[in-house]
Amino acid sequence: MFYFYQAKMFPINKSYFKKRIKLLIFLLSKWAAIIILTGLLAGLSSALFLWLLTVVSAYRETHFWIIVFLPLAGMGIGLLYWYKGAGVEEGNNLLIQTINQPEKIIPFKMAPLVFAGTIITHLFGGSAGREGAALQMSASMSDQLSGIFKLTAEDRKILITAAVAAGFGAVFGTPLAGVVFAIEFSLKGKINYRAFVPAIAAAFLADWVTRFCGISHTYYYIGALPALHFLSVFYSIIAGLAFGITSWLFVKLLHHSTTFFKTSFTFSPLQAFAGGCLVIIAVFVAGSTTYIGLGIATILQSFQMQMPWYYFLLKILFTVITLGAGFKGGEATPLFFIGALAGNALSYFLPLPVALLAGMGFVSVFAGATRTPIACIIMAMEMFGSNCGFYVAIACVAARLICGRQTIYKS
Repeated sequence: MFYFYQAKMFPINKSYFKKRIKLLIFLLSKWAAIIILTGLLAGLSSALFLWLLTVVSAYRETHFWIIVFLPLAGMGIGLLYWYKGAGVEEGNNLLIQTINQPEKIIPFKMAPLVFAGTIITHLFGGSAGREGAALQMSASMSDQLSGIFKLTAEDRKILITAAVAAGFGAVFGTPLAGVVFAIEFSLKGKINYRAFVPAIAAAFLADWVTRFCGISHTYYYIGALPALHFLSVFYSIIAGLAFGITSWLFVKLLHHSTTFFKTSFTFSPLQAFAGGCLVIIAVFVAGSTTYIGLGIATILQSFQMQMPWYYFLLKILFTVITLGAGFKGGEATPLFFIGALAGNALSYFLPLPVALLAGMGFVSVFAGATRTPIACIIMAMEMFGSNCGFYVAIACVAARLICGRQTIYKS
């Protein structure tokens, strides 16, 4: 009798529930398609990019003479962006702006332009990274789906966040760090929790696709860690403060370098030409090619033995000239190099294992310069193992606090 009375008072509207279920299935199918496409685009483009980057880097290392053409290569990149790059010159800053205030769809041409610019930069010996290209390729290609699927402004924020996570996760093989990086990278105000699930799905898919294509990533071994006690924590804090100062120095010099080249040469292709000339002079003065390209071999060495203390300072110089002049690539890998070698230099003064200091610096300098400490803590645990998490967390937080509001991303 009770159920009969309840049904009379509150009749079940079957058509309403059917419409809601159909809508839910439609939305799930729509976002599943979007995330699958985003992951595939990020994974395939990163796989091709990383493979070609390995090829050109190997060629440059066996044909040292090619760096004499770096100024002409820089001018070529500058001309490419001068005539074809309108609307995409801001690079990663454009991605941050779009995530926070979605307006026009990111032009598709950003992908081939940054792809070509980064490969040319590394072929001829610029000191640059690779994450900038991965993020921009992934985001610009994925944003084309906004028109196809008729996404709202809020949905586009989620899509581009997922694309950034996918690009970062694919290029470094750290999908969890990619998710958190995408959130911290563009954070202005509240965290967009709705973006987490799409970002996680896209990042892991992109990473799987890249690995499926045969791309392997570099991982670093820290080994035995010191016992956790007051002195080891104190030394970690000191190291973190030093890494924060290094981040601050890099950010300041990069911004000053960019301003110098822009004010000195109104015609942007001449900026890269002049920057290329300076890099060549610096290579011959230093008498080494250690500071150009990605420098992965040197980073690996920094985990194994004590290196000359000044390596990280010279890498800062080469990188701020290269990127400030307008060459393409990114800041992440140079910052990993700078951080690892800064940590290695600290091993002359701090009684912590050289590999631990190198690993702490690897992520902490990047954390300070990009204001993404949580992502960098997760990245360290994905790359080095979870045992180092406590030491890395101390260093990343300290570096972030020292660097303050300074960041490589002007947006």
